[in-house]
Formats: sequence, C-alpha cells, structure tokens
Amino acid sequence: MTLRTKCRWLRRLGTIAAPLLAGALLASCASIIGPRQVELPLARLQQGLDKRFPVNNQILTMFDVRLSRPQLALLPDDDRVALAMDATVSPPFIGQSWHGSLAMSGHLTLDPARNAVFIGAARVDRFAIDGVDEALRRQLAKMASLVTERVVEEVPLYNFRPEDLRYAGVQFVPTKITTTRTALVVTFEPAR
Repeated sequence: MTLRTKCRWLRRLGTIAAPLLAGALLASCASIIGPRQVELPLARLQQGLDKRFPVNNQILTMFDVRLSRPQLALLPDDDRVALAMDATVSPPFIGQSWHGSLAMSGHLTLDPARNAVFIGAARVDRFAIDGVDEALRRQLAKMASLVTERVVEEVPLYNFRPEDLRYAGVQFVPTKITTTRTALVVTFEPAR
C-alpha cells in the first residue's frame, strides 16, 4: 500500500468516524445531564387557564353549560389541584338561564402524546345553581359530573413548549409531576 492510498483510506475513515464520534458524544451528554426539574408557578398556570375559558358544553341536547372564570388552587398535602368556575346553565327551549358555581378537584396526569398536564380522576366537590327547586338541582348535579369529565379531557392545565422539552441539545420527556404550595414541579428525563 502506498502512502497516497493510506492517506485516502485515513480520510475516508475520518469522514465515517467523525459523525459516529459526535453521535456518541451527544448520547453520553444525555446521560451526564440526567433528570431536571422545572417549576410551573401557579400564576403562569392561571394565565393559561384564563386563555382557555370560557368553555361551552351541551349536555344531552337539553342544557347548554358555560363555564367561566376558572380559579386554580394547588393542594400539595393531597398532591391534587382544585378548580372552581362560574357556571351558567341554559335550556335551549326556555328563555331562562341559571347561574351558579362548579368546583372540582383531581390528581395531576401527564399526557406525553399531547405534551400537556391534565387533571385526572376528577370529582365534583361542589355544584350550586341559584333559583331552581330541589328536584332540578339533583338533575343538574348529575349533569355536573358529565361536564367535569369533558373539561378534564379537553382542557389542559399546561401545554409544554418545545423549549421546555429540549435542554443543552438533549430532548427530554416529562416523567413526574408534584405540587407545592405555589407551583407544579415537573421532572424531565432525557429521552431514550
């Protein structure tokens, strides 16, 4: 083998080895960086909810339900969140509407497919409507659980931005979420 052939062979080896080495370095950086935590303050979560409301639902074509003015609260002792909203119920066949409030709470869930935080295992804590008799109040309370299910399925508490999921050139995925008195704390780990 001549010197010229050896040089060509070394150049080819270098053009193949350089990208492989760069890939190996990036992969090793991901393991060096490890998990990280991001704090999502309550005020930021509230601003996001304010943009997503009011929410309109129609239940069994009998009632139009409008939820507005959401108020989010963090319940760190139970690792839950609470959401209180104003509710307006309007039967389309009557020119009258009733006003009241709906309060619900649930655990936090991560939806990796939608890159979002949702309320899971939600329950209605309080449902009050003014100006209706007890029989109608019971019917509307049953309807409140349907509305709650729809809200927790459709309205995220927070959507992760692309910059939340990428750090130092490494792609991250959310793996855990907890509550504190003032924020949600999301743990991100390097994607594998």
